[in-house]
Amino acid sequence: MALSSVPDRLRLPLSFDVSRLQEELARVPAEAWVPHFNTRFYEGEWSGVPLRSVGGMEGRIYPDPTARQAYADTPLLGRHPAFREALAAFQCPIGSARLLKLAARANIREHTDYNLAFEDGEVRIHVPIVTHPEVSFVLSGRRVDMRPGECWYLNFNLPHRVDNSGDTDRVHLVLDCVVDDWLRDVFARATAAEGGVRVA
Repeated sequence: MALSSVPDRLRLPLSFDVSRLQEELARVPAEAWVPHFNTRFYEGEWSGVPLRSVGGMEGRIYPDPTARQAYADTPLLGRHPAFREALAAFQCPIGSARLLKLAARANIREHTDYNLAFEDGEVRIHVPIVTHPEVSFVLSGRRVDMRPGECWYLNFNLPHRVDNSGDTDRVHLVLDCVVDDWLRDVFARATAAEGGVRVA
C-alpha cells in the first residue's frame, strides 16, 4: 500500500505503557546521559542516552549516516526490558534509538535535519515519556502537542524548535526507522484515520 501524500505531522496508531517507561527512565544512571553534539542549536541541557547506536557503543548518540558499522543494541538497552518492548513494537528496521532529554528551562533553536521525511525512506519517530504543557514543540510555525505514551512522526526536514519553559525535564524515546511495508501500512492507517489524505 502506497501513500500519495503524508502530512508533516502524524500521530501513529501505536501507544505505550508510559508508567513502565517512566519507571525504567528513573533507573537510567546519571552518567549514561551524554550532551547533545549539536552544541550550536541549543541553550541549557539537551542530552541523550543511546539504546541503539553504531556498533552498539554506549555513549554514542550521533546517528552517523556515513558509518560503516551496523546499528546494534547497546548494553544499557539489555538492562531495560520496557525500552526493549517499546522498540519491539516497531516491526521495521530501526537504526538509531535514543532517549533525548531537554532539561527544564532549556531550548532547542530552530533548525532543520536532513533526509528524515517519509518520502526519503527513513523517518524519525517520537514517543514522549515525560512531557508537560509548558513544552512547546513547533514545526513549520505550528505547535505540535504530543502526550506521554503517544507515537508521532514529524517531517524533520522542515524548520522546527523546542522550548521547555517549565520546571520539569522533557524526555522522549526517539527512533530512526526505515520505511518498509509494515511502516507504510502504519502510516496508511494513520492518514486514513485523519481523513483528507489520499491512500493509493
